[in-house]
Amino acid sequence: MVIKEVKRAGFENILVVDGYSSDRTVDIAKQNGIGVILQHGRGKAMAMEVAVNHVETPYMLVMDCDCTYDPKEIILLMNHGEQFDMVIGARRNGRENIPLMNRFGNRVITKAFNILLGKRLSDVCSGIYLLRTDVAKKLEFSAGGFSVEVEMASQLAMDGSITEVPVSYRARVGKQKLSRWRDGFKILFSVVNLARKHNPVLLFSSIASLTSIPAIIILLWVLYENIVNHIWHSGYALFGVMLLLLASQGLTVATISILIKRIERHLMSEIKSRKQ
Repeated sequence: MVIKEVKRAGFENILVVDGYSSDRTVDIAKQNGIGVILQHGRGKAMAMEVAVNHVETPYMLVMDCDCTYDPKEIILLMNHGEQFDMVIGARRNGRENIPLMNRFGNRVITKAFNILLGKRLSDVCSGIYLLRTDVAKKLEFSAGGFSVEVEMASQLAMDGSITEVPVSYRARVGKQKLSRWRDGFKILFSVVNLARKHNPVLLFSSIASLTSIPAIIILLWVLYENIVNHIWHSGYALFGVMLLLLASQGLTVATISILIKRIERHLMSEIKSRKQ
């Protein structure tokens, strides 16, 4: 069904990567004249690596085959393929077709991604995105399960260019493979792990800045004890001040890290534009 829709939208160069499924994927693809590659290894990350190694066109588009995305909107992503390494189709219209818990989880994961990697995306877990093939061939695919999109976005957020365009989202056909809780926590953990790998300064400085919460609680308690009970806890006061100083240093380093990354992306964009 998805293959026929993609063809009707005017796209004939289609590649199916099959992980030895038992749902007639290979037969259906071959009946429609579509090339099929059997992946090695397990998981979506390995399927992506196999696909990237076989694609020869300048751009490649990845799309979930559960009928949730409209192939007619592929052109919306292609319009920005020359300017960006990765173009994500952010699900805007039809979000009611996403279960409430999935929406909440996606929002948490995307917010964590933006904070730790200094971006302003709205749907980092989207199942439709466009990649420049030469850039995709240089990416690492080490994350397991459904974290592959976050892994690619993390690498390109630091060392490439990434943007998003609004797309619609339709009701799913078939059973969902992603587990809301298990895979949701795995993806969130992957965001933190990838931030540690690709932007460690921002990650650890952000963690340090969180010490402001216990620092403020301790100092308020010391102030309360001094005003109400006329007791001065010098040790707790000193400890609270030290935590507050650590938090302020962490916040400063995090801010500087974000500014440096922005300058770096701006310089890389300028260099790329001059080469073209």
